[in-house]
Amino acid sequence: MNVLITGGAGYVGTELTKYLVRNEAVEKVIIYDNLSKNHYNFFLGNQYEKPGKIKFVHGEILDSRLLKKQMIHVDVVVHLAAIVTTPFANTDPHFYEQVNHWGTAEVVYAAEESQISKFIYLSSASVYGATEQPADESSTTAPQTFYGISKLRGEEHVNRLMAHKNALIFRGGNVYGYNRSARFDAVINRFMFEANFKNRIQIFGTGKQSRAFIHVSQMAQALASAVTRPVDSGTYNLVDKNLQVLEILDVLKEIYPGLEFIFSNQHMNLRELLVAPSTRLYDFIPHFEPTSLMDDLLEFKSRLAF
Repeated sequence: MNVLITGGAGYVGTELTKYLVRNEAVEKVIIYDNLSKNHYNFFLGNQYEKPGKIKFVHGEILDSRLLKKQMIHVDVVVHLAAIVTTPFANTDPHFYEQVNHWGTAEVVYAAEESQISKFIYLSSASVYGATEQPADESSTTAPQTFYGISKLRGEEHVNRLMAHKNALIFRGGNVYGYNRSARFDAVINRFMFEANFKNRIQIFGTGKQSRAFIHVSQMAQALASAVTRPVDSGTYNLVDKNLQVLEILDVLKEIYPGLEFIFSNQHMNLRELLVAPSTRLYDFIPHFEPTSLMDDLLEFKSRLAF
């Protein structure tokens, strides 16, 4: 089995590649990435058990000719490439539309004309917008950011593909946890950096807003399982836990007892976004156990340089 990962040099792609190269059923992993976010850490460290399985292609997802060429002799496409800059999810709508919407359209067009057997798209729980009760896969979508809108429009192209291919949509929660390609714009990772190196955390709003989260290794394991196991075409949530920002802060204060924190725009009540951790995906892949946030952050701390 040959697997192509768009955006494969990024945060989730780095972790997913680790699991795929270990799998005897996977012969080759093609990393297709434009390196626009300077994801050079993917290429450092000699940390892959079977590096001979990995091939890198420097390419744009809007380059349909190159995409089609790379999909020859590929069995599974995992589409991770996206603009995901969390703090600026409501700025520059054209950028999100160009990459997340029309970029996904180009990847789907190339997949339609190829002989691939499975297509996996990493969408986002942000397509639900704001929720008072945890959203499941049947919940109404109402995205409230340009990022969420662009991911939902990408889903529409993948839904069309389901008529011809085995196509899966995963609505992922906020990803956190250490790997060498970790993003520090996402909330928990940013908090870890600020707590460890600044001893002060900045919190936007009241801190009572909740979001859905998943550790990067859990997300990668779920994606890797879906690559190699039969999973019915459809849409699946992919989250582990819902946390208030203040709950994250409580754990960090135990790890860093002298931690200071300041609130910005405390008058703002930011939206709630809760997602049900139970998912139909567990009908097809092994159920992963919820992780301990304390253990996750202690492990992250142990990986920091000083």
